[in-house]
Amino acid sequence: MAFSAKHLARGEQIDLELRTHIKEIFFPLLIAVVTIVIALAGSIWFSDKGWSGWATLALWVVALIVLCAFVLLPILRWLTTIYVITNRRLITRRGIVNKSGRDIPLYRINDVSYEKSLLDRIFGCGTLVISDASEQAGVRLHDVPHVEDVQVRLNELLYHQDDGGDDDGTFPPNDPRSQRGR
Repeated sequence: MAFSAKHLARGEQIDLELRTHIKEIFFPLLIAVVTIVIALAGSIWFSDKGWSGWATLALWVVALIVLCAFVLLPILRWLTTIYVITNRRLITRRGIVNKSGRDIPLYRINDVSYEKSLLDRIFGCGTLVISDASEQAGVRLHDVPHVEDVQVRLNELLYHQDDGGDDDGTFPPNDPRSQRGR
């Protein structure tokens, strides 16, 4: 799912478009393989016992339910979760049927940090923790690939947005820019 350019403001450009790391669907794929192997082995075993009809059908129905609940849904969630960083804001979108998203203007971001567990270090991903100047809690972007590089790029965009002044539009007294207009 690529982020559509029609959702961008005039002059806004996509800088990074990310999906959560593939490790997010590692266990669902493992469950799929194990479920299929068990269903095939059970089908063969049931046919040897002469119970091939209803028992095999019941086994495959259970396997289908497991595949839908524990494989298909997590993969669809992975496919429909996207993180986009533009030159003006951070955009998160997720959801299969019910969609949710959050946009944080870059100028409202106060802090960008990351967390990496041992498993994250092995897979080369981590959690990006973004604190912003709003009443809502900050955003935690889980399983971001190359999280350190994303943090650096986001900080570069933040510093590019920062004009060096205070939030009220004034500059420190000894800054040459504070003398403008006098």
